[in-house]
Amino acid sequence: MTSTEPRQQHRADVIVYGAGGQVGRAVVAEARRRGLTVTAAVRDPELHADLAADGVTLVRCDVTDPAAVAATAPGHPAAVASVYTPDTPSEKFYRAATTALISGLGRAGVPRLLGVGVATTLQTAPGVAVHDDPAFPEAHRTFSLGHTAALDLLHASPAALDWVVVTPPMDLDRTAPGTGHYRVGGPHVLGSRIAQADLAVAIVDELTTPAHHGEQISVAE
Repeated sequence: MTSTEPRQQHRADVIVYGAGGQVGRAVVAEARRRGLTVTAAVRDPELHADLAADGVTLVRCDVTDPAAVAATAPGHPAAVASVYTPDTPSEKFYRAATTALISGLGRAGVPRLLGVGVATTLQTAPGVAVHDDPAFPEAHRTFSLGHTAALDLLHASPAALDWVVVTPPMDLDRTAPGTGHYRVGGPHVLGSRIAQADLAVAIVDELTTPAHHGEQISVAE
């Protein structure tokens, strides 16, 4: 079933915002491998027509627009967000996207949100993030602070939203075959590497068997 427009009350096991990105595509593929139905939400469906397949419905959504999120989300028990754009400064984009997800999912009655974080927000010591190192490149720090702003918004979100941010290590290997195995830790640096396929496994595991709530977690090989 395919569509390029939002559908009210469309029902699927999960909606993936940012489904056209590399991690988003890996999550869609892993969810389908397990027999889950997926709504793939992207800003420009014409650029991602190959996502449309059996069990995947393709919809248009600007993730920074609360009304667009609210229109695409109904009927889904959970959402995954793996979003990025080079067109907008990081802090502005992640604030807008997270605000829209919190508001839109709330209006749509979707209780669970799994976000994909960035390794530079993980802690090297209590209260000290990777990006707090004085030697950390400023341009990368600016990007990382956008993700930190998103985390702050999630921590302040209504209790009705059951959220978790799954955070891979710095080395997210997009070409390595998956092993099906990974480790899970708290919001601290856990390891140096994970295969993208195993990150997708970790996300779908958390989707199907929720084990973490209202927190950032790390995953690594």
